[in-house]
Amino acid sequence: MAEFVKGNQLNAELEKIFERAEEQLVIISPFIKLHSRFVDVLKSKKNDYKLKITVVFGKNEDNISKSFSQEDFDFLKDFPNIEIKYEPRLHAKYYANESAALLSSMNLYDFSQNNNIEFGILTKATLVGALTGNLLGDTIDKEAFNYFDQVINNSKTLFQRTPLYEKANLGLSKKYTHSDEIDELSGQLGIKTLTPKSSKPKQTTQDTDTGYCIRTGDKIPFNPDRPLSDKAYKSWNKYKDKDYKEKYCHFSGEPSNGETSFSKPIMKKNWNKAKEK
Repeated sequence: MAEFVKGNQLNAELEKIFERAEEQLVIISPFIKLHSRFVDVLKSKKNDYKLKITVVFGKNEDNISKSFSQEDFDFLKDFPNIEIKYEPRLHAKYYANESAALLSSMNLYDFSQNNNIEFGILTKATLVGALTGNLLGDTIDKEAFNYFDQVINNSKTLFQRTPLYEKANLGLSKKYTHSDEIDELSGQLGIKTLTPKSSKPKQTTQDTDTGYCIRTGDKIPFNPDRPLSDKAYKSWNKYKDKDYKEKYCHFSGEPSNGETSFSKPIMKKNWNKAKEK
């Protein structure tokens, strides 16, 4: 059942969403300036590569640093599994983990939390359940999740770190090695970068190069074992047909006319160049 919250209870419920996030944390707010309480909570999760953090901010198209500070970016960019997106029209505020969601008037901005009259509608939403077709809770949970899932998918990705793994125990399990990175946000915030950051030193060229989703053609980290964007993977995962003909080459991004698939994401003519990576 949805619950109306305000004042100190609003801040407390928002903090619980951060604290209890184990698989998914969604932060959608036009303006972001992390309160020290949230920084302290997130510090305990900084090495948790299983926690997927999605941040969408907006406004100030001419100078996005007014909406998202370099200080907060410096803190968030080291998380191993995170994407930061931008939508200039964004005015809505939504915060969620895999077990609860908060629709609110309040920006994730320390001034708003300390000074403004704000409110929120707390619901029991299950993001993981939505991906498995087993979403529980009120209709508002489903509608809110579906709406903000579209907002996320339609926003421009400015920064992304994607965990990469190696097989372990004779292929029966996988071990996290490091995170691949795409970074367009540093330049827009006026931060000079020499090389992409990764939690693994001396990573190979393949780890840092850009690849393309074989279904949508969108830019993603180059990884032949993971040639689909997150959104496309959700669609593919329903049937898990590794030989289903796809539209683009993971290496070059050019139309493949059905030559590529999940099992063969690179066109034959590009194999040698891809091996050189």
